[in-house]
Amino acid sequence: MKGWLFFVIAIVGEVIATSALKSSEGFTKLAPSAVVIIGYGIAFYFLSLVLKSIPVGVAYAVWSGLGVVIITAIAWLLHGQKLDAWGFVGMGLIIAAFLLARSPSWKSLRRPTPW
Repeated sequence: MKGWLFFVIAIVGEVIATSALKSSEGFTKLAPSAVVIIGYGIAFYFLSLVLKSIPVGVAYAVWSGLGVVIITAIAWLLHGQKLDAWGFVGMGLIIAAFLLARSPSWKSLRRPTPW
């Protein structure tokens, strides 16, 4: 269970860091640049902990997929990024893949959690 909690922390760190990239203006603005560096540091640290209990293929697919969905939703809601019907379909497929990755059939691939 800690693996999935660490997963949430890793995804939140990645989403915050990626969202701050635009505001950093190519790392010319100090505060947003610091948010990017700290956010990615948190994301990769907690992702490394996740990999102790979840196979790398599953972990990376879920991490990157949910990151894409959340960042796209933030860009659509807060920054006015256009998203057509196919974009929503694609995000739905990513969410479906996440749910499948959490299904019982994947449990046989998991290693025991050391924590």
